[in-house]
Amino acid sequence: MKSEPDVFGIAHLKAENTTLWDGIRNYQARNFMRTMRIGDQAFFYHSNAKPPGIVGLMEVVETGITDPSQFEPSSKYFDPASKVEAPRWDCVRLKYSGTFSELLSLEKLRQLFTEETLPVIRRGNRLSILPIASSSAAKLLEILGNPVF
Repeated sequence: MKSEPDVFGIAHLKAENTTLWDGIRNYQARNFMRTMRIGDQAFFYHSNAKPPGIVGLMEVVETGITDPSQFEPSSKYFDPASKVEAPRWDCVRLKYSGTFSELLSLEKLRQLFTEETLPVIRRGNRLSILPIASSSAAKLLEILGNPVF
């Protein structure tokens, strides 16, 4: 799951402990989020950073939440076409699970994985949420080690 560190980074999540992962306005990313289950782990990836890369780990603690930002006219994620009785967008609640001792950069990820085994390295990829195969997740955790709280 990607976020820009100056908008909402791993330090923000650590300070808050839990957060709604709201504001997703891409149907494919939303559909990936809908497959998440309580207890699933998610890598926190800092995008639009120098360098971009994986910085931490989160746990899904609640699913199927209607994204409240779609109904707030003052929100940049407001969707006037979405109705309370038929919302378009939902979100999950995530809990901070730790920060890795070192960022695993996009450049290093491209050296270690193929586009098929880790879709986030695909050039032009703009999705903020992508599934990761169990084998790739295990390899990432082996490389990154245990996160620090």
